[in-house]
Amino acid sequence: MFQNALTEPVIQEKKRAPCLSRKVDAHLATEQVGQRLRVLRKARDLSIRSLAEKSGLSVNTLSLIENGRTSPSVSTLHQLAESLNVSITAFFESEQKKRVVYQKAGERQQIVFSQGQMEKLSEGMPPLGSEPFITKLEPKANSGETPIVFAGREFIYCLEGHITYTVEDDTYPLAPGDSLIFDAYMPHSWRNTALTNSSALLVLCPIETPNQPTERFFMP
Repeated sequence: MFQNALTEPVIQEKKRAPCLSRKVDAHLATEQVGQRLRVLRKARDLSIRSLAEKSGLSVNTLSLIENGRTSPSVSTLHQLAESLNVSITAFFESEQKKRVVYQKAGERQQIVFSQGQMEKLSEGMPPLGSEPFITKLEPKANSGETPIVFAGREFIYCLEGHITYTVEDDTYPLAPGDSLIFDAYMPHSWRNTALTNSSALLVLCPIETPNQPTERFFMP
């Protein structure tokens, strides 16, 4: 009896959770639309009254929308979009912070693996489907007997030494200045064919979510 008394409210709360989540999401969406409307209006140096006159909406309505206190209808958004000369999707776009990443030699993040290391060039930038690296390979380094396969694309530009890629049944020797780009769903492997260290600019473009270790796309 005591167990039911303790667990039943929890079960009821779980049943209410999806509804609560939808309400929270709707409220956040309403706030976002209001914030975007304010940004777009001010970017055009318009007062609320001026926009009201252009759009045919009341000042009170615009004030409620901008303060996230009411959710505008699709027809209202169309009126506002036409008055501001933007697409209706502009009200749902988030403001993205502009980023510039400048890295001095020796300051880049090091990813060490068994046969060399990689320097991450995009640290500080949100992932957008491609990740550039400087890859340094020790003599005789190779990707092993198991071919590498992943959904996406791979680009490599040889900087020093000699690196040989095998993609399916074809071999591609890379000397400084040579490059190679290929669809990485084809089984491939690599090896340092120089007697010294080799290095390359490597750009990995996996379609898969970037939750996995980066070397997973370079090593099997």
